[in-house]
Amino acid sequence: MFRRLFTSLAALAVSMTLLVSIAQAGTIFVTDALGRKIEVPANANRILLGFYFEDFYAIGGPDAYDKVVAISKSAWHDWRNSQWKTYVAANPKITEITDVGEVDAGTFSIETAIASKPDIAIIAAWQFRAMGDTVGKLEAAGIPVVVADYNAQTVKKHISSTLMIGQILGTEDRAQKLADQYAAAIADVKARVKKAVEDSKRVYVEIGSKGAGEFGNTYTDHMWGKMIALAGGKNIALGQVGRSTPLNPEFILAASPQAVFIAGSYWTNRENAVVMGFGVKPELTRERLMPYTKRPGWNGMDAVKSGNIHALYHGGARTLYDFTFLQYIAKVLYPQAFADIDPIANHRQFYETWLPVTADGVFMLKLGK
Repeated sequence: MFRRLFTSLAALAVSMTLLVSIAQAGTIFVTDALGRKIEVPANANRILLGFYFEDFYAIGGPDAYDKVVAISKSAWHDWRNSQWKTYVAANPKITEITDVGEVDAGTFSIETAIASKPDIAIIAAWQFRAMGDTVGKLEAAGIPVVVADYNAQTVKKHISSTLMIGQILGTEDRAQKLADQYAAAIADVKARVKKAVEDSKRVYVEIGSKGAGEFGNTYTDHMWGKMIALAGGKNIALGQVGRSTPLNPEFILAASPQAVFIAGSYWTNRENAVVMGFGVKPELTRERLMPYTKRPGWNGMDAVKSGNIHALYHGGARTLYDFTFLQYIAKVLYPQAFADIDPIANHRQFYETWLPVTADGVFMLKLGK
């Protein structure tokens, strides 16, 4: 009897030891943007971050990058070069973070990722889909992989991604405030558009990475196309082309859009691109934007005749502050309904409130002063 009691007590002691060990190890469960419930370290101090570099900063606060040991550098350095330089100036340690390569370019290195010894990997949904069995290799190495998704451009995905990152970083209150701000801003735009008395406008959007000499991709139901829909615009590309395909120049002329938006950025090695972003002067953006109005036949287009030509910072369409770009588009389409809204000021205020840098540069601009 005593032997059985001793054995039971010993087994109980072992169980308690295991429970204490697990508690000390500290794990929590988070639900990612794909709806997956995943066990992750409660105090993740070594993070691999694949994308959403600014959103991560906003959610985590000024010291967020102290926990980042690996990034997909080219997705930041090459795609948003002026943004990269601005954050490096504010936090030079970012340049010391290990570069694991970029999924879209096929340069992602599983060996480098594992060697950086992250506690967790936070990647974008598009990266998750492209990585295939590489995700399983990371998980087999003891690195849980969670997915954020601001590219979906839905309130649900924005909020779930934000709250998940906040839970991982231990900044739940900050994340909740950001989520609430975003949801309220989108709801406000929808309500104003619904009540607007002005007629909706025909809209054309094009990425300005190649310059006016070559027609760039337009957007139908995603990226800027999705924003146009949320803002109540009539996107002339809908039903005409695929998701990211140039629109026939003759069709654009025949449709005669009443508002034109060209997406610009600070791409590397793109000499004719519409330049926008940190440190960019309005004069340069207007200089690169003006040739679009000189395209054959565009002088007869409604948008050109009325001076309704605009540039939008391409990196802003899938972020926690993308509501400010939505406000800008909606104000162009419904000026009376948004007369009291200043999207550019709201964009600047977001940076002042949540990020370690200021939004000095060009992010939204009308061709005419």
